[in-house]
Amino acid sequence: MADSPQILAFSGSARRESLNRKFLAAAVTAAREAGGEVTLLELRDYVLPLYDGDLEERDGLPANATKLIDLIARHDALLIASPEYNSMITPLLKNTIDWCTRGEVDPFPGKVTAIISASPGALGGVRSLKLAQQLLLHLGCHIVPGQTFLPHADKAFDPGGALTDARAQKSLRTLASALVEAARKLGKRLT
Repeated sequence: MADSPQILAFSGSARRESLNRKFLAAAVTAAREAGGEVTLLELRDYVLPLYDGDLEERDGLPANATKLIDLIARHDALLIASPEYNSMITPLLKNTIDWCTRGEVDPFPGKVTAIISASPGALGGVRSLKLAQQLLLHLGCHIVPGQTFLPHADKAFDPGGALTDARAQKSLRTLASALVEAARKLGKRLT
């Protein structure tokens, strides 16, 4: 790993005007400013069928699952926006993670990971954030401590999509710095 950790960023929402995708864009900027090299990907470009063990046994891993596994494996860290649907993580995020654990090599163990969430509600998606952290911790990720979530996200961006909430900007900078620093430290111990 170079001095600039490689970070893979994606959102569990495929909606074009997703508040979580907007919040993730601000987090990506913060991570780059903290010294990370960030690859931002759109899960809508990696369409996967609903996970089905019979389908996997019959056809093997879908090509997009193989591509995602390779991308995760090649990065030092993950930056994930976890939207909240009915107090849970999204089916898109869960399905993506499920498929990505099915490769010959599971790419998640040891991966430094930061989770963020945004919601128009008063809780800011904190429930999905905690559930995503729990899931990824179970898979062996090193979760960056912190709860960077954005309540009332429908009022937190200007018409151009820039984050205007100063408190959220500060929280993103703190989390991004912690992600980059943890990835640097862990990377040095592994080399």
